[in-house]
Amino acid sequence: MSGLAVRAAAAVRSPEGRAPEDRPAALDYFRDLLTPFGEKPDEELLNAGAHVQHRDLVDLLVADEGVGRSRPELLVVTHALPDVVPFTAVAPHMTDRLGGRAANFAIAQQGLAAPFTALRIASAYHRAGRAAEVVIAVLEQTTLPTPFPLVQDTPLIDSAAALVLGAGAGTDAEDGLRFVRAHSAASAAEALGADALGRDLGEDGTLLVLGPWVTGDVPESPAVHRVAPGSYCTSLWLELADHWQEWRENHRRIVLCDTDPRSGRSHVALFARGEG
Repeated sequence: MSGLAVRAAAAVRSPEGRAPEDRPAALDYFRDLLTPFGEKPDEELLNAGAHVQHRDLVDLLVADEGVGRSRPELLVVTHALPDVVPFTAVAPHMTDRLGGRAANFAIAQQGLAAPFTALRIASAYHRAGRAAEVVIAVLEQTTLPTPFPLVQDTPLIDSAAALVLGAGAGTDAEDGLRFVRAHSAASAAEALGADALGRDLGEDGTLLVLGPWVTGDVPESPAVHRVAPGSYCTSLWLELADHWQEWRENHRRIVLCDTDPRSGRSHVALFARGEG
């Protein structure tokens, strides 16, 4: 069975905010959540946020024609930061918007590793014959009940990306950009080494896409694209959603790499045109 290839993608950046909803219920929830840890919600900080909910981000992604016409058998929602109002099951909501038949779940509390985990799961489902089409959504909202340095100091924007992945057959550019592998290592240099990637990064036709959190030396590549700061877990996927067709035409391999600033671990995903 051939691997999963990118069929469509969408990106959302800095959508319009909304007035706070369910404020008393949300504050009660955050008080119950934080009190055992000796903290309380910062009402001023909470009220100052844009209050873009995960559901809002999903609805904007689905409004994209390429994503909206997908009818996946598997749908995975990923995020590194929690929803501002955690009262909506977002993966089932997105599934309902895309035909209602996908097995669905969310991956959280892995930092920016979550989308990489989702790709490995999607590939395993596909190889097992359980999903010919997959949608992966990466969500990031920045209205939080307590200060969080990544959000305030960077600063981060509300953003989201979605990938539609489908079965590929053949080896030419028309077959799309296929997911090959994803892995992690203690550093970007180690994650991008030939032993980890299975090939030398310096080979012709390779584009290295470095997320905003990658620091230190990395192996040389003939072409490098650096992602600007402004997002935590969505950065690479926003760029892939914007540029995957252009990159597919101009490069044989796309290597995405970012380093989680909280754990220090680096994560890599390899996509390739006409390769298994």
